[in-house]
Amino acid sequence: MKKHRPLPITEHSNKRSKNIDRLSTERIVTLINSEDMLVSPAVGKERKKIAAAVDMIVEHFRKGGRLFYVGAGTSGRLGVLDASECPPTFGVSPRLVQGMIAGGRRALVRAVEGAEDNPNDGAKAVIKRGVCNRDVVVGIAACGLTPYVRGALKQAMKLKAGTIFITCAPEAVSDIPAQIIINPVVGPEIITGSTRMKAGTATKLVLNTLTTAAMIKMGKVYGNLMVDLVATNNKLRDRSVRIVVGMTGLSRTKAAELLEKAERKVKAAIVMHFRKINLRQAVTVLDECGQSLRKAIKEGQ
Repeated sequence: MKKHRPLPITEHSNKRSKNIDRLSTERIVTLINSEDMLVSPAVGKERKKIAAAVDMIVEHFRKGGRLFYVGAGTSGRLGVLDASECPPTFGVSPRLVQGMIAGGRRALVRAVEGAEDNPNDGAKAVIKRGVCNRDVVVGIAACGLTPYVRGALKQAMKLKAGTIFITCAPEAVSDIPAQIIINPVVGPEIITGSTRMKAGTATKLVLNTLTTAAMIKMGKVYGNLMVDLVATNNKLRDRSVRIVVGMTGLSRTKAAELLEKAERKVKAAIVMHFRKINLRQAVTVLDECGQSLRKAIKEGQ
C-alpha cells in the first residue's frame, strides 16, 4: 500500500492569521509584518548549506560552467529575476546565469495552469539548454514537490551537473534529487498556501546570496564596490564615475575622461590609472590576474 506523503508545512493553516479577515487594516499589516520577521532567521539557519552551494557554483564557473534556476510560478519568476539582474550588476554574459520557468516566457506575467505538473517537461528544458557536467542546476520549489522542477533536477543529475534544491518544506527533503538542499523553514503562510509570501521572500534572500557571494568570489566586487557593473543608464553611469573617483582620488571630470578611454569599463579604468597603462594592456593584466582587481592593482605597486 502506497504511503501518503505528509502535507508540506507550506500548505498548513496558520493559527495566528485564522481571523485575519476580521482585523482592521493596520492590524492586518502588523500581522503580515510579524510573520515576515520570521524569514531572515530561517534563512540564517541554512547559512552553511548556502555557503556550500556558493562554493559549488564558483567551482563550476571556474571550469567554464553556467548556473541555471528551474522553477514554476513564483519560484520560477524569482529565478528568472535573479538571473536577469546579474549582467547589469556584475558585467557577466546573460548566458552565465539563466532562469527556466514552467510554461516558458508567458508564465512570467500570467499563470500557466498545469505547466508545472509534468516532470518530463522539466527534463526536456534542461536538455534544450545544453546542460552539462560543468553546469549547476538549482531547483526552486517552496513545497518541494513540483514535478517540473524534480524532473529537471533528475535530468541534471544524469548529466553529472551540480545540483542544488531550495525548498521551505522539511517534509519533502528526504527524497529530493539534489546534492545540496537549502531548507529555510518559515512555517505556514499568512494566507494558507500562498507561497509568494514568506516562502517567496526566503527564496529571494537565498538567490540573492547565491549569486552575490559567487560573484564576489569570482572577482566581480572590490571591497563592497560594484566594479564590473555595466553602465546602461544615467544612474549606473554616475555610479561608475563615483567608484573611479573614490578609488583613484581623481576629480569627477578626470574620472569621467578616464572611463571614456576605458570604454566605460570600471575595472579597466582603475587598472589603467594605477599601472599607467592603456586599455589593451589593462585588459590583459586583468585576464592574467583572473579578473581580480585587487590582485591587478597590488601587482602594479
